[in-house]
Amino acid sequence: MKITGYTTRTHAVPTKRYCQTLDLKDDPKLIEEYVKRHSENESWPEIREGIRSVGILEMEIYILGNRLFMIVETPLDFDWHEAFARLATLPRQQEWEDYMSIFQNAEANATSAEKWKLMERIFRLYD
Repeated sequence: MKITGYTTRTHAVPTKRYCQTLDLKDDPKLIEEYVKRHSENESWPEIREGIRSVGILEMEIYILGNRLFMIVETPLDFDWHEAFARLATLPRQQEWEDYMSIFQNAEANATSAEKWKLMERIFRLYD
């Protein structure tokens, strides 16, 4: 656990963020393998390239137990439904989703947009 925080990037354009959640199967060995497969050395370059190609500037996944939390940063004109519909058609994307499905509490053939549930912001420290 990193108690010093995580640095963020500043983008050349104004951004917005989406927050999502997904639960993994509650099995320590599966969770360990899921984390490993998302490491820089194990994740597939085609998936990273596909994510960027649909307009996503940054994507981070955090874990606590078997709960995942994802932050997606995009330009202000980003269209969520359009981007994820396009992402689902990219080479190897469905193969990646199938590859990850053994770890996730979600339908085996679901797309990323179907598995990851958008969260609603309920608090913000206003200016």
